[in-house]
Amino acid sequence: MTEEQLRQRKEMLLNLINDNAYVPMKLKELAVLLDVPRHQREELQEVLDQLVSEGKIGVSKKGKYGKPELCGMSGIFSGHPRGFGFVSVPGRDGDIFIPADKTQGAMHGDTVLAVIETEDSGPRAEGAVIRILKRANETVIGLYRRGKSFGFVVPDNQKLTQDIFIPAGRDMGAVTGHKVVVKIMDFGGNGRKPEGMITEILGHVNDPGIDILSIIRAYGLPEEFPAEVMEQAAGIPDHVLPEEMEGRLDLRGLPTVTIDGEDAKDLDDAITISKENDDHYTLGVHIADVTHYVRENTPLDKEALRRGTSVYLVDRVIPMLPHRLSNGICSLNEGEDRLALSCIMELDRHGGILGHRIAETVIRVNRRMTYTAVNAIVTDHNPEVMEAYSDLTDMFELMKELADRIRDKRGRRGSIDFDFPESKIILDEKGRPLEVKPHERNAATRIIEDFMLMANETIAEDYFWQELPFVYRTHDYPDPEKMKKLAAFINNFGYSIRFQNGEVHPRQLQKLIAEIEGTPEEALISRMTLRSMKQARYSTECTGHFGLAANYYTHFTSPIRRYPDLQIHRIIKENLRNGISPKRFAHYDRLLPEVAVQCSALERRADEAERETEKMKKCEYMSRHIGEIYEGVVSGITSWGMFVELPNTVEGMVRVSDMEGDYYVFDEQNMEMVGEMTRTRYRLGQKVSVLVSGTDKLTRTIDFILTPEGEEI
Repeated sequence: MTEEQLRQRKEMLLNLINDNAYVPMKLKELAVLLDVPRHQREELQEVLDQLVSEGKIGVSKKGKYGKPELCGMSGIFSGHPRGFGFVSVPGRDGDIFIPADKTQGAMHGDTVLAVIETEDSGPRAEGAVIRILKRANETVIGLYRRGKSFGFVVPDNQKLTQDIFIPAGRDMGAVTGHKVVVKIMDFGGNGRKPEGMITEILGHVNDPGIDILSIIRAYGLPEEFPAEVMEQAAGIPDHVLPEEMEGRLDLRGLPTVTIDGEDAKDLDDAITISKENDDHYTLGVHIADVTHYVRENTPLDKEALRRGTSVYLVDRVIPMLPHRLSNGICSLNEGEDRLALSCIMELDRHGGILGHRIAETVIRVNRRMTYTAVNAIVTDHNPEVMEAYSDLTDMFELMKELADRIRDKRGRRGSIDFDFPESKIILDEKGRPLEVKPHERNAATRIIEDFMLMANETIAEDYFWQELPFVYRTHDYPDPEKMKKLAAFINNFGYSIRFQNGEVHPRQLQKLIAEIEGTPEEALISRMTLRSMKQARYSTECTGHFGLAANYYTHFTSPIRRYPDLQIHRIIKENLRNGISPKRFAHYDRLLPEVAVQCSALERRADEAERETEKMKKCEYMSRHIGEIYEGVVSGITSWGMFVELPNTVEGMVRVSDMEGDYYVFDEQNMEMVGEMTRTRYRLGQKVSVLVSGTDKLTRTIDFILTPEGEEI
């Protein structure tokens, strides 16, 4: 069946099933109705299966196909540690809540068929899983515990709520405390636990490095590169050859710098800048030409797409490309000729684009700068640092001047600038955390952010109007219901946001972020605002970026570590050279939707793995501070307790059962914990004193107890 035939049959079936006169039918009944001969029923089944997986039709327990809301919707099950879950259905606003007794044994990540059972089919609908279509967890990572004649494994992922039974003889000799890989042989159901066999012993839970290795395996992060990938990488020269520079714009004569963190080794963006008069800047953003070395459909390209992104864990980087490329020929290292794809922009004194040029170039970085050094020049005006970089000081001051104007212009249109302090965790040689502290942004990091955002927007707008196949970075408008909840929440602090036609313009949220700056509740309201917004994703449709208040946005600036950037570099270069032929246009039309979906999913996987390693190391760090007292702020409130965040970014929980002196009740409307007798109230953003009472590295949780301020216990 050709793609065109598949499209036509899908359209025909959708028209039939969505007809008001249609009643749900089985495959055989549909085949008779449509006069499909027996030898073609497998093809009909294939089309129906695809429509179900896309969420466009549903299938009942009895195998009847119909509208999703009547027969069941295909979606991804997200488990919760307390047993219940949610089903996310493509194209449907709001998840379906699944009570614990109606999951049918579905595990986190499974593709399931769910039906809505409540009369309300809106965003808060409640339903049941009626069939599991595809299992997501063929293997599980967890902690083994041995019994007398059998054992069981407690999954590391708390969303996998059932222990896995390990019969005698299937444990590979594991002992209690081993971290293991389990292959599930039987998923259980009807009250039976899943059953499996141990296929690998990673090591003891207390062995150095086993904690991070467990997370790597649990998330299926690729570790070693395949032999054919390493073989291809080994054949790539470690320097730019003369013939590779031919036909490129030679920019090696321009003063060029990279600005990155001290530990960065994969340097994929460099900057040039000049100012002709008060009204005209020339800004060059030069990005490593990774696609020159990573050609389409080669082993390197296929592996990069399989990985989707580099993953930055606490103690290591799992790169998208082998180090020979990411830290070598593709890295814009100081003093080396490098191939680049450049976006050279002309800007006015307000930071607006006057014109731009995209070109294949060759550059040479004069200095490898750090955020610390540049910030010391443009913010602190440190005499010693300014003397050390005297030949470039004026250039950095010019960067700061232009970046400020770009940021002001972006701010005027409503771009939201969340300024969360990221965590910096310092480890010793054995991977034990020595220190946890905020990793603050500074003027230098903002300069690079502003320039990269400008290049990304410029590229996106250019290719949108050329009407070529492309991958955009999109961020949809938030759900109105979530915005209403946010409005009610911030009203408790005396703030408000204005709605227009039921929606919130990003300028309203930008105004809110500006109003709370420097207040005790800043971090909490910022976080609540962020949680009320949708996730950004990759898409072939240019629907704009809500958070940036941008009509056009893409990811162009990091092809060493993000596959979408590499993919659009390939399109840009092909377009610059010969244009996109009709054949290649059709090729990209087929390819890019899959790339966008896959890279969005791999990005979320990387984010989750990075968060889990941070939580684990923070828990390990606080385990050495049990009994100590800290000042913190209430960062979250639930019916079972309060979250408290410390100045070092560590977050722990005060359980309601440990709150002495009264019986405390959660007031959801006002997001408060209220004592019934004393009327003592704990609100989000309130400063409290807590004692570290315990930690659990397996569940990655930290327990606090409230103490009178300053009291030693």
